[in-house]
Amino acid sequence: MKKTQLLKQMITSSTLDFIMEAHNGISAKIVEEAGFQGIWGSGLTISASLGVRDNNEASWTQVLDVMEFMNDATNLPILLDGDTGYGNFNNMRRLVKKLEQRGVAGVCIEDKLFPKTNSFISGETQPLADMDEFCGKIQAAKETQSDDDFCVVARLESFIAGWGLDEALRRAEAYRLAGADAILVHSKKADSSDIEAFMREWGNRHPVVIVPTKYYSTPSDRFRELGINMVIWANHTLRSSIHSMQQTVQQIYKDQSLINVEGKITTVSEVFKLQGADELKEAEKKYLPTSGKKVNALILAASQGNLGELTREIPKTLLKVSGKPILSMQVDDLNKVGIKDISVVRGFAKENVKLNNISTIDNDQFASTQELYSLYLAKDKIGDDTTVISYGDIIYKNYILNDLLNDTNDITIVVDADAEVSENSQDLVVTEKPYSKNLYSSAVKLVSVSKSSVEQQFNGEFIGLWKVSAQGADIVKTVLERLSKEKNFHTLTLTDLFNELVKIHSVAVRFIKGDWLDVDTIVDLQKAGEML
Repeated sequence: MKKTQLLKQMITSSTLDFIMEAHNGISAKIVEEAGFQGIWGSGLTISASLGVRDNNEASWTQVLDVMEFMNDATNLPILLDGDTGYGNFNNMRRLVKKLEQRGVAGVCIEDKLFPKTNSFISGETQPLADMDEFCGKIQAAKETQSDDDFCVVARLESFIAGWGLDEALRRAEAYRLAGADAILVHSKKADSSDIEAFMREWGNRHPVVIVPTKYYSTPSDRFRELGINMVIWANHTLRSSIHSMQQTVQQIYKDQSLINVEGKITTVSEVFKLQGADELKEAEKKYLPTSGKKVNALILAASQGNLGELTREIPKTLLKVSGKPILSMQVDDLNKVGIKDISVVRGFAKENVKLNNISTIDNDQFASTQELYSLYLAKDKIGDDTTVISYGDIIYKNYILNDLLNDTNDITIVVDADAEVSENSQDLVVTEKPYSKNLYSSAVKLVSVSKSSVEQQFNGEFIGLWKVSAQGADIVKTVLERLSKEKNFHTLTLTDLFNELVKIHSVAVRFIKGDWLDVDTIVDLQKAGEML
């Protein structure tokens, strides 16, 4: 059933139903866990949770934002305490539209003037709205709703304002005829005499809702005998949380320690549970490209770089783009797709490369070696399943990493088909087939990689990002061991590795067109900020 149907069923049922106050997403979740079948979105407690008075100081759009979080957090229908409708009939029409858009099941409006004051604060001095004008507001709400089951509850403030039973009955009947789905009879007496008098005369001609905040000692069975349809427990979630917070905060302030509170308060794991952390873990398994795989990453970041004063004391990988180091951006991108096992080969100013969520391998010969030597030092990190390998000075759009992870080849490199030859060009790639639109989502075979385009036409530039499967890792490590025996091994690069690999195994190429940058110059650094 839809949430609107659930609420309407409770309001119109001949059995007594109960709904509980909530004022934000987590309190709505707690109400649902307790077993309640509906939620009261209290104007008083929403205002209080925002730190303002219950005098329409919180705007109706702010209340709507809270409603959206509450509705998203729970499967229960919500009846919003809509105060006076936040204005006239036109404001009421817009309110109903916006509530329906956010999935809120119903709204209760009271027959007082806007801006309202809480009913328990000098209620006798608060004037009531003109009855005909309020009926027009109800009619406008009902004619605006697109869902036939959306509920509009009319709240009687006659008893609160000091009027008698006759006025309450007169207004209730008018509101019923105007189209209200139920009448909420409000009273601030310490007993239920107002409610009982009303119900005797009302004769069950229309659903009735009550809020027994003041006459809380009246047994619920008495409400059943009277024919009440729904009871709202209106503010007790907030009130209990305030009491608990005050005690906890005072204790911590007094003790300057957590020792006397930690065992008395909710665990952090309970907070995570209410936030749905377990659901997110399951969703990550389903939707992230690393789902079902053991994926790790290796970042080659030993180089100092040659950007003058900018890299005098820090390696190039720690240069900031839009206020964030390149290495941190890479780690964040890997984390987003579920890769948490990340190793970084560091060299120049290695003591500065110390992120909490990485492991490090040191290349102390960074000044006289190339990236292949760094890869060799970290060969044990080329993993049991899938390993992503990256230069430490590149930035790229997230989709590139996703596409690479979805590739099923043993060894796959990412190549920019839009590359142009310049003095900064690094690894120019020749492939079995040139880039075409039909190849965008598939891989082609690598033929060779060169540091120069003089000898032959190239098809793109290797961007410094590649991956290997478990089988691919074995092949890469075998070739690395063989190359490590060469006298010039310290000067070899990934270009040399790829050219050796293609002799014994297919290397796949995934084409992209732009959306990446390697930072070699100050101009590159400026472009990187513009790209993000």
